[in-house]
Amino acid sequence: MAPPKVSALAAARRIHASAQNLQPAIGIASTATNFPLTHDKIEKVEDTPYFINNKFVNSTTSEFIDLHDPATNNLVTRVPQNTDAELKAAVESAEKAFPAWRATSVLHRQQIMFKFVALIRENWDRLAASITLEQGKTFADAKGDVLRGLQVAEAACGAPELLKGEVLEVAKDMETRSYKEPLGVVAAICPFSMSQSPMANYSPHIYRTNRSFFFLFADFPAMIPLWCIPIATVTGNCLILKPSERDPGAAMILAELCQKAGFPDGVVNVVHGAHRAVNFILDEPAIKAISFVGGNKAGEYIFSRGSANGKRVQANLGAKNHAAVLPDCNKNHFLNSIVGAAFGAAGQRCMALSTLVMVGETKDWLPELAERAKTLQVNGGFEDGADLGPVISPQSKERIESLIASAEEEGATILLDGRGQTPAKYPNGNWVGPTIITNVTKDMRCYREEIFGPVLVCLNVDSLDSAMDLINSNEYGNGVAIFTRSGPTAETFRRNIQAGQVGINVPIPVPLPMFSFTGNKKSVAGGGASTFYGRPGVSFYTQQKTVTAMWASSDAISQKADVAMPTHN
Repeated sequence: MAPPKVSALAAARRIHASAQNLQPAIGIASTATNFPLTHDKIEKVEDTPYFINNKFVNSTTSEFIDLHDPATNNLVTRVPQNTDAELKAAVESAEKAFPAWRATSVLHRQQIMFKFVALIRENWDRLAASITLEQGKTFADAKGDVLRGLQVAEAACGAPELLKGEVLEVAKDMETRSYKEPLGVVAAICPFSMSQSPMANYSPHIYRTNRSFFFLFADFPAMIPLWCIPIATVTGNCLILKPSERDPGAAMILAELCQKAGFPDGVVNVVHGAHRAVNFILDEPAIKAISFVGGNKAGEYIFSRGSANGKRVQANLGAKNHAAVLPDCNKNHFLNSIVGAAFGAAGQRCMALSTLVMVGETKDWLPELAERAKTLQVNGGFEDGADLGPVISPQSKERIESLIASAEEEGATILLDGRGQTPAKYPNGNWVGPTIITNVTKDMRCYREEIFGPVLVCLNVDSLDSAMDLINSNEYGNGVAIFTRSGPTAETFRRNIQAGQVGINVPIPVPLPMFSFTGNKKSVAGGGASTFYGRPGVSFYTQQKTVTAMWASSDAISQKADVAMPTHN
């Protein structure tokens, strides 16, 4: 028996779309102009649907994952772990849609992308509110999450230019042309939860006792899907999207917008689940390529298993982003930049600036940095004046606090302690305030592990050379920054530093989508050969084809001229 279908309007319920035939309650129903802006308890919690053939459908599964508001730990929705039959149906839907979508002209796909961009703008606040409710970001920060994804969708509107091939006359009457052709059905796995017990079943030889599995990657619920949906589809592929089971609401809104923008049935499908759903994607022969963003253990597993099954895999992994601070820098700019880059989004960004390398006398500036961080307001993301919200789960809070405690035990100094900060209005949330740990050394656990919380660790060195040696010895290479007024110093740093994204007086140097996201070392799987968005992103989702043809000029025949205006339909 087929699962019951849910209308798009009902699916918009509670921001992330969830129930069949549900009558929206006042202040709860989600549309472009009507969506929740409080952390009030949801009286009637509904299950999140999946999305197939441009319809929202309730899963028949008996296995659900409870999703809680991080500010209150009140239940927001239950996310299904789709059955194997439902996962297979999503793939079959995409396979069925692919021949016609591939044959659709790039100009027509571009027009759909224009509409999709306009709908994202129309639903911007709605998407941000979903992120605040499910992930915990402040509303302002959540709007930035949407913006960085929107920019990728806008860049994808340049598909006619991005998909142009090349041609060269290689001999008399002979030319070689290149084409970029779609792959077929592709998949995107957005950041998902990692907990020790389930991961033991996920891949026992890799996931056994490492405490780092207790943190959750679910940092950009709109941006990460938007790294994939526009580029994958405008190049002619059909996409299976598996959002994080911890914050799928934004992805469900985007699915609704895909339908409204005019994507044909089956071009975009959304499924849910944790490790079993991931393994299905990795092993399904019809899926030709996989995109993933998340932690190293899961990402390395996904890359290895997916590659072994003959799939293309692009995977952005963990990070430990450093900033070298030189005595000649603009001190005020440095202090303000670090407060925002280290503690914004409660440090739950893969590009959060989590590590300072203080050169020489700059270590004396840290007390002043702590004073500025103290002024940040920790509160629910919908509250006016909130600077950072909660971390995503009680498990994340526990892990972050254990890393702070380990720093104390290993001899570091807790200059600013965010443990125990709890807003009076939200006593049950997952709160950790800004924390600064000084006198850290390379062997300490707080330095070796990615904390993924509002914690800044600070190391001291004597020179620029020592700073570069320290940073380059770290296994991660996502992003790095230097604060200096010296052009030669900045250029020396740029030439010698081993990180994919370098900021010079810029704390979070994430490139805009006319470039590409370019982490290196252990921050990206496969040596960084496949990166997200930009021209490399287009290359990931397309297959190169070259055609060499000979048309002898002696064979030319004359034809009657056609004087009508060409329409290129």
